[in-house]
Amino acid sequence: MPPQPSQPQVSKNILKFLKTFLGIIRILQIVFGAGLWVTIAANKYEGSIHFVLFVAVLFWLLTLALFFLTLLDKQDLVPLLGGDRWLATNLAHDVAAAVLYLPAIAVMIHKTDRNSYCNLEQYKHLCLYKVYLTAAVFACLCCLVYLLSVIYGAYRKCRGEQTVV
Repeated sequence: MPPQPSQPQVSKNILKFLKTFLGIIRILQIVFGAGLWVTIAANKYEGSIHFVLFVAVLFWLLTLALFFLTLLDKQDLVPLLGGDRWLATNLAHDVAAAVLYLPAIAVMIHKTDRNSYCNLEQYKHLCLYKVYLTAAVFACLCCLVYLLSVIYGAYRKCRGEQTVV
C-alpha cells in the first residue's frame, strides 16, 4: 500500500481542485441545484413539479458524490466507473443532467405562465407565481452550468485526457 500523503499535501490538493474550472462548476451546480429543490420543497407543489423536484434532488446528490470523490481524489475506488473511465463518467453524468433539466425548465416555465394571473397587488390568495419564477431561473442556471461542464468535459475527452483534474 502506498504511503498516505501528509495533511498539508492533502490540503494543497483540495485547494488546487477548488480553483480549477471543474471545481468551480461543480460548486455552482451544487448551489444552483440546492436552490432549485429548496425553493420547490419549501412551498406547495403538485403534478408535474414532482418531476422537477426528482431531477433537482437526483442530480444534486449525484453531483455531491462526484464532487467529493474528485475533491478527495478517491475516484479510483469506484468500481467500473473510476480510474481511466472517470472523465467519461463525469461527462455522461453532465449530459444526462443537461438533458433532463431541459424538460424541467419547460415544466417550470409552463407553471409560471399558468400562475401569472395572480401576480397582481389586489390578488389576496396564495400565489405561487414568484416561487415558480424563482425555480425556473434556478433550473435555467443549473442547465447552463451542466452544459458548460459538458462542453469542458467533451473538449478534454477529445484531447485524449483521462483524468478530471
